[in-house]
Amino acid sequence: MTKKPFRLTPYQVQFLIVVGFVSVGYAIYLRYLGIENSTVGLACDAGLQTLICKARSVATVLFKNSVFGIVALVVATLNLMRPSIVLLTVGIVAAGLGIVLYNVVLSGLAIGLFILGFARPAPATA
Repeated sequence: MTKKPFRLTPYQVQFLIVVGFVSVGYAIYLRYLGIENSTVGLACDAGLQTLICKARSVATVLFKNSVFGIVALVVATLNLMRPSIVLLTVGIVAAGLGIVLYNVVLSGLAIGLFILGFARPAPATA
C-alpha cells in the first residue's frame, strides 16, 4: 500500500497565504508601532494598561527567549518528518512572527526546512 504524497489544494494555498500575510502584518504593526515607538514605550513603561502595552510586553518576553524561532524550528522539523496542513499553518505563523520580531536565525532555518519539506520524490509511473 503506497502512501499518497503531501500536496496542497488551491484552497489550502490561499488559506496559508492569508495566514502568512496576517501574521507578518501583525508582527510589523507590533514591532514598529508598539515596540520601537518611543512614545508608546514610555507610556507602557510608566504603567499604561492598554492592549498594545500587554501585547508589547508579551512579545518582548517571547522574543527575548527565542520562543518564536524555537517553535518554528520544532514545527518545521515535525513537518519535514510528517507533513500536514496544521503543522504548516502553525509553522508559518511562528516563522512569520519570528522573522519580524528579532528571531531571524532560527525562523530562517525553519523556513528553509518548510521549503525542504516539499522536496519529495516524484511518484513512480508505470
